[in-house]
Amino acid sequence: MAEAPLILWFRRDLRLTDNQMLAAAASTGRPLVPVFILDPETEALGAAPKWRLGLGIEAFARTLERHGSRLILRRGPALQVLEALVAETGAAAVHWSRLCERSWRARDAAVKAGLKGRGTEAVSHPGHTLHEPWEIATGQGAFYKVYTPFWKAVKAREGVAPLPAPARLAAPAAWPASDRLDDWRLGAAMNRGAAVVARHVRVGEAAAAERLAEFIGNRIDRYAACRDQPAVPVTSGLSENLTYGEISARTVWHAGLRALDEGRLGAEKFLQELVWREFAWHLLYHTPEIASRNWRPDWDAFPWRKDNPDAERWRRGMTGEPFVDASMREMFVTGTMHNRARLIAGSYLTKHLMTDWRVGQAWFEDCLIDWDPASNALGWQWVAGSGPDAAPYFRIFNPATQAEKFDAGGAYREGFVAELARRPGARALSFFEAVPRRWGLAPDQCYPDAVIPLAEGRERALAAYGQRSR
Repeated sequence: MAEAPLILWFRRDLRLTDNQMLAAAASTGRPLVPVFILDPETEALGAAPKWRLGLGIEAFARTLERHGSRLILRRGPALQVLEALVAETGAAAVHWSRLCERSWRARDAAVKAGLKGRGTEAVSHPGHTLHEPWEIATGQGAFYKVYTPFWKAVKAREGVAPLPAPARLAAPAAWPASDRLDDWRLGAAMNRGAAVVARHVRVGEAAAAERLAEFIGNRIDRYAACRDQPAVPVTSGLSENLTYGEISARTVWHAGLRALDEGRLGAEKFLQELVWREFAWHLLYHTPEIASRNWRPDWDAFPWRKDNPDAERWRRGMTGEPFVDASMREMFVTGTMHNRARLIAGSYLTKHLMTDWRVGQAWFEDCLIDWDPASNALGWQWVAGSGPDAAPYFRIFNPATQAEKFDAGGAYREGFVAELARRPGARALSFFEAVPRRWGLAPDQCYPDAVIPLAEGRERALAAYGQRSR
């Protein structure tokens, strides 16, 4: 049993550096059998995140091979697959990194119970977030419902330095059989959009580390002042890599802390944004209903519309509101969307178009390569007004005034909406390469009239809010 291998079940931790599960297993000196399982929970991912996950798996497999190891691919229910691998390899234990989304937690609990019931050790480790969601608590032992005190609590904690990559990954005497990644067809639902979005991704652990170094070295000083201007390249772009664990939140946090100690201007604001991701997972763990129901029950009376033709124009980036349409087209072209743009697009859908936030949430879940169940849920509920930490008033972003403030020269709008530019650039034109052909969109079409005048949409939303309050 001293030489019995350990099975390492990778999920959202596709890295060697600061991987607490991997470090613990490697320290035993035992042979390691890394595995990725395409289980029903993973099969349920939307088109863009599933495609991007496939790229991450491919890159991580190459990384393991360079270190004398392999990534075994298997398809099926997780417990069934792991039991089979234990039988094939004689493994003494299965290790994995914890995930806190409700369906993933239920799966992991069933796996742990099933393995232990058959005499196999099952060990879960932290690592997907900076701190485990239950570790940050108020003075009364409750969870935080407001971001600012949560941020202060996280900032006050003494952090642990990131772990180095293991020096050695011991291989088993014989490798179990593996599926072929191509046979999984993880990018099938992306259709022709995959070729467009592929121009903008930065995949894998090495790319994530380069991204962080580039941000700290060249961008962080302008981050606080310019982060809300979508045409100005000052953000880190690390949400894509954090989503798949190609870099750890702890690694990013400590890089930000070093920048803060050096007096870099945007460092604290950057750390605050990282902790907003942490806050989202904190809330999803303690109130899992945030992903599917109004976090504030009194919002159940708000007369949001279900899916509708106006929402379809929103999805297609054809609302006639340039800032909104640029935001939606950016997502189709790059697989991501600038944070300010997400606020504008989300507010327009839920307020001006009076459409249920869950309609937008589902679209983002299908289209974002950096889709994160916690951040997506919190973001949509925050902008809709139904979630935690929302403004004490009914916030309605005006796309036109937001454009004047954050895209004064029109570079972002013209950069993604070809109909607005005298000479459309490659990104604007590639939108028409990426969208489904059945939409019938072309760059020489006339730009549409607005779905609804902004003032009229605002008044309609305010009237509905007032009626709900009564």
